[in-house]
Amino acid sequence: MRLRGQRVLVTGASSGIGEACARAFAGEGCHLLLVARRRDRIDELARQCREVHGVDVLPAAIDVRDRTAVESWIDALESGWRDIDVLVNNAGLARGLAPLHEGNVEDWDEMIDTNLKGLLYVTRSVLRGMVARGRGHVINIGSIAGHESYLGGNVYCATKRAVTGLTRALAIDTLGSGVRVSSVDPGLVDTEFSDVRFHGDRGRARSVYQGLRPLGADDVAEAVMFCATRPPHANVREMVLLSADQAGSVHVHREPSGGGDDSRGQI
Repeated sequence: MRLRGQRVLVTGASSGIGEACARAFAGEGCHLLLVARRRDRIDELARQCREVHGVDVLPAAIDVRDRTAVESWIDALESGWRDIDVLVNNAGLARGLAPLHEGNVEDWDEMIDTNLKGLLYVTRSVLRGMVARGRGHVINIGSIAGHESYLGGNVYCATKRAVTGLTRALAIDTLGSGVRVSSVDPGLVDTEFSDVRFHGDRGRARSVYQGLRPLGADDVAEAVMFCATRPPHANVREMVLLSADQAGSVHVHREPSGGGDDSRGQI
């Protein structure tokens, strides 16, 4: 399926998987709506996509947790941007690895509000137009944590399990509407994910990937592009994408001198 000229909305587009997806869609000639909290990064990404690929880009510094901001921005889009063809729900994060009884409630709120409620706010606002037009594609970035739990993952795993359930339910809600629903569920990906989880502790974050070759953001973006380019009669419902050094959420092969903790930092 050809994507050139389509309008693609990517959330969490200022770094990591979201940035890689934005660049991949721009490379296919898609016009981009980029949402993230960091204005400087998203403006620079927009500039690069315009200059390198010659596509139109509309950046917006929005926190997906802010329902009013999300709805107001999407409702106010000009006609040339309003007909969104592909939505990539990428915005998400993990905070901490404490057992539930020692968990930080503020961290819980941030994960629930971003990973689940933010995804709901954006999807609801975009999906209405897709259904009305009889076409569109929602691609959720889930996680292996949506299929398997791991030590210390409690609330994060719960949010990603919710995304898995929501993806499946959304496919039923939109059945026969012309809208496709997919999820790409990666394991270990070397991005800022662990830096965020450990509140900027770079040493601990780096240890997550020691002794193995994790996925990169471009690997996930390539999987997203595969979903988006299937012919209209075909749909990738769920894709679990893992490094060859990872067999499951806690089953990771590391070289003997690699260090790291097999149970830590699963996306």
